[in-house]
Amino acid sequence: MNPYQMTAPPRRWDPKLSPLVVKLLKGLSRSKARKTCRLFDVKIENVEIIQQAVANNHGVLITPNHATHADPYAMNEVSYLANLPFYFMATWNIFAVQGKIGQWVLQKHGVFSVDREGTDRKAMEIAQDILKNKKYPLVIFPEGEVYHCNDKVTPFREGAAALSVFAARKSDRPIVAIPCAMKYHYTQDPTPELLELMTRLEHSIHWYSKNELSLSERIYRLGGAVMALKELEYLGQVREGALTARTQFLADTILSRHEKKYEVTKIGNTIPVRVKELRRRTIGMMEEVGPENAELEEEIRRNLAEYMLIVQLFSYPGNYVAENPTVERIAETLDKMEEDLLGIESAIPRGQRAVHIRFGEPIVIPAERKRGIAAELTQQLEVAVQTMLDDMNTEE
Repeated sequence: MNPYQMTAPPRRWDPKLSPLVVKLLKGLSRSKARKTCRLFDVKIENVEIIQQAVANNHGVLITPNHATHADPYAMNEVSYLANLPFYFMATWNIFAVQGKIGQWVLQKHGVFSVDREGTDRKAMEIAQDILKNKKYPLVIFPEGEVYHCNDKVTPFREGAAALSVFAARKSDRPIVAIPCAMKYHYTQDPTPELLELMTRLEHSIHWYSKNELSLSERIYRLGGAVMALKELEYLGQVREGALTARTQFLADTILSRHEKKYEVTKIGNTIPVRVKELRRRTIGMMEEVGPENAELEEEIRRNLAEYMLIVQLFSYPGNYVAENPTVERIAETLDKMEEDLLGIESAIPRGQRAVHIRFGEPIVIPAERKRGIAAELTQQLEVAVQTMLDDMNTEE
């Protein structure tokens, strides 16, 4: 998982979308996509769906899956083809790691910050205003994190659907959500470099490599070893059973301890939602930290580290590689391990890649009040994206 700073944001960044700047920096965007994400080719289907919605003066929300760090560059390519610049909602951490020029470029590309750990009313207001009044579409990645699982959509969070519903209730024009599936594949065999990375990962825990094993087998061997270390740390013993069940048990055990300690009612059934609430509570504790409060400061630091560990555990579907050991699944799992075990901020893929982008039929956001509509819409979008991914995999 791509680590990020879990604190209150130092400031906010509003969108300052400039179609001219987007056009002038097209070459720079493509260069960065090739250099940092190894993205060399893009195939886009059904872009006319977006163009028609804009031509009809609809507010447009685009909801893609978020499997890789290349996704914003891929969406830029859609905007170039559609001749429509996009707005993007992004975590404030994206801005925090940039210099002033980088922040300016992001804002000119329509990017604005959101505090995902809190209730960021201002970001919600900006997003709703875009949907109600602006000409250009808004892109939100409902998964929230980059999980490096391109074939499987992780549960969509309800925020994107909820804000579109709120906007529709006050809008003078129709608002539509357009599901978007992005599927990456390698056009250049990355296996030699993946073997080198696998060896580095094994050496990071002082293991000799078993080169006679397949990459898939070595991934599970390493995953089992790291899991055993974490089980000893948190449970005092190594559990038996499938890696998937052990991972889920450890994540839930750590979460439950924190929820009990801080008297936090379990919110939702998904780990990301539960973690978000605990993060929010812990970040709120930072206001109490003073020069004589070293113990509280250490408690906060430890809490945030454990919440990141829980999200990392969640990001590894235990059978993801075993059920279909394609080079793409092996590569993205090793990319994730490089970030988690070696502390790489953002792993650079080992071979040249292409992305296939497909848009589904627009979903009209209902304006009437109805209990559970945000959850219903979220599920509808998630299923639409997963169905398109499944179809794209079948067609390859």
